[in-house]
Amino acid sequence: MSVPVSPDAMSVDLSLGEVHAHVDRYLDRAGPFTDESAFEAGDAVKEFLRDDCKVLVIGAGGLGCELLKNLALSGFSDVHVIDMDTIDLSNLNRQFLFRHKDIGRPKAEVAAEFINARIPRCKVTPHFCKIQDKDTDFYADFNLIITGLDSVDARRWINATIVGMYDEDDPASLKPIIDGGTEGFKGQARVILPRMNACYECSLDMFTKPTAFPMCTIANTPRLPEHCVAWAFVLQWPKKFPDKKLDGDDPDHIGWVFQQASARAAQFGITGVTYSLAQGVVKNIIPAIASTNAVIAAACTTEALKLATNCQPLLNNYMMYTGNDGVYTYTFELERKDDCPVCGAGHLKLTLPRTATVQDLVDLLHDRPDLQLKKPSLRTASKSVYMQSPPSLEEATRPNLAKPIADFVGADGATEVAVTDANLPLSLNVTVSFE
Repeated sequence: MSVPVSPDAMSVDLSLGEVHAHVDRYLDRAGPFTDESAFEAGDAVKEFLRDDCKVLVIGAGGLGCELLKNLALSGFSDVHVIDMDTIDLSNLNRQFLFRHKDIGRPKAEVAAEFINARIPRCKVTPHFCKIQDKDTDFYADFNLIITGLDSVDARRWINATIVGMYDEDDPASLKPIIDGGTEGFKGQARVILPRMNACYECSLDMFTKPTAFPMCTIANTPRLPEHCVAWAFVLQWPKKFPDKKLDGDDPDHIGWVFQQASARAAQFGITGVTYSLAQGVVKNIIPAIASTNAVIAAACTTEALKLATNCQPLLNNYMMYTGNDGVYTYTFELERKDDCPVCGAGHLKLTLPRTATVQDLVDLLHDRPDLQLKKPSLRTASKSVYMQSPPSLEEATRPNLAKPIADFVGADGATEVAVTDANLPLSLNVTVSFE
């Protein structure tokens, strides 16, 4: 016969030392790889970790939930989390701080409530907003920043903001960034020390642009189930609902796309169209693996502990994890780029044929994988060469596309061109020389 046990009977009153006994083993003495000139074992480093160190977690999704749990259990007591999303049913299979009753509520607020109730020694402060809604004074208040984002654009923005805050004459302005990311069975963790090692912008050429299907294939000769889904939401939705934006989280919208895509697939003898595929293509979703989130969050939290205490050497500076074909990890050092628009000189030198037009330069900039621009606009100090927005200015400068770029930079290329783009955190200066 089993006897029910009350929660009070199961609780154990542990002292702070007992709770963090395992972490204290690394903080009570130096290890064989510890830089003893930067690490001072004992109570002072513990007090900083548990009382003074202020950490910002950006993102409260699959990676963010793991990060918050790990940070709280590692001894960090002052953690803030910022996220603009609300909880969806599809989040519940891996974002374990949320329950069915929380659907529709802000992720940041629910995650904070869960950690605060479960681990009272850690105070998590939520911010339900975009990262762009906060100013530099907000970010300057933290000792380190950990990102668990699923957007390249958001990573570029926070990277440019934090790197731009750094002043060599003010050591307190240095805010290390620990960046984690997952994609199915793959993941990465990296440490960014502004203007000391490679920033996020330095490594853009490592990331491929999102898959785009040729319009002619979508419209005329689909071969894959993804082509059928793209046909439904790119071509048919605007025709059927010209005044309504497709919402990837609305079951009615995705259901309509699924029905249209299924009919299209049947017409061309294509199999494999499912509701989940339809939603995945519409939202550009890559299936999330909870275990991958756990691996990467553990790596990020370990680096956070090392940054806060100097108890062990830091990751230098990029770790990749691959679990889709066995288990493989590799660590290497990303190098800074001298022409990086964020942490470098922000100056790009290009060599073009003397007959090159403004359109040729726009196409070249758009296609460079290390820039990942969407709609680059060009101007010199004295005039607009080609501006992609607003529409009136685009129309006014459109005739310049057919003109030789030499007409604007000079025959010797002495005039710099400033490049701006929605994807570019800062302006990029380009100097053109001719073959």
